[in-house]
Amino acid sequence: MAARVHPTAVVSADASLADGVTVGPFAVIDGPVSLGPGCVVGPHAHLTGRVTAGANNTFHAGCVIGDTPQHLGYQGEPTEVRIGDGNTFREHVTVHRGMPANGGVTTIGSGNLLMVGSHVAHDCTVGDKAIFANCAVIGGHATVMDGAFLSGNSCVHQFCRVGRLAMISGTSSISQDLPPFWVVQEVNITRGVNVVGMRRAGIPNAEIQAVRRAYQAITRRGLTIRAAVEQIEAADGELPAVRELIEFIRTSKRGICTGTAGGTDD
Repeated sequence: MAARVHPTAVVSADASLADGVTVGPFAVIDGPVSLGPGCVVGPHAHLTGRVTAGANNTFHAGCVIGDTPQHLGYQGEPTEVRIGDGNTFREHVTVHRGMPANGGVTTIGSGNLLMVGSHVAHDCTVGDKAIFANCAVIGGHATVMDGAFLSGNSCVHQFCRVGRLAMISGTSSISQDLPPFWVVQEVNITRGVNVVGMRRAGIPNAEIQAVRRAYQAITRRGLTIRAAVEQIEAADGELPAVRELIEFIRTSKRGICTGTAGGTDD
């Protein structure tokens, strides 16, 4: 089935629309935008610049995908946004292209849900099946890994990483890396382990309990991070989830969130 374009929409001659694409009223597709089969572009959505999207992505009303980076050094270079399959961009989501000095690409994987008003800045990388609740925002060069959950009005500082299945609570923010499976509140305050999320992801209970022990060792026992990591590696380092946690911590360039304010880990 050929693409269906509403008569009030504006589609650039440079755009490429696969079979089954639907473009709604007053939408604008401007420049070398490539949409895979089954994509739906809602009313008043604006896709601009070099945007490549796979199959079955939905762009709701008023979202802006592929506009220029909010960076004073940008001089109009042909950078881009790359999007996988099956993502949902709700109303007024914004995703910006990369900066040329850093590869020039903002990347979003597959199966993500970006809710109303959320924002992905230039040069960011978002994995698969992450959720950005309303008005969650990530700064330039940030990385959000698979299955992470950013609650409403949460913020990720530029260059920070959010680990797999980690969770940022509502109105909270991070300026350091948030390790996989951990939960943060307020500013860099860790509150425990996302046990529910790990269970839903099918992670075995033995690994969940090992990650809980690792969390306690790192945040609650007064050890240095290096000493705590060595301790958990000796105890549970053969378990995949613990290895993932250790690798994330050892590769951190900004340090990890370790501030504590009580709370539980379930």
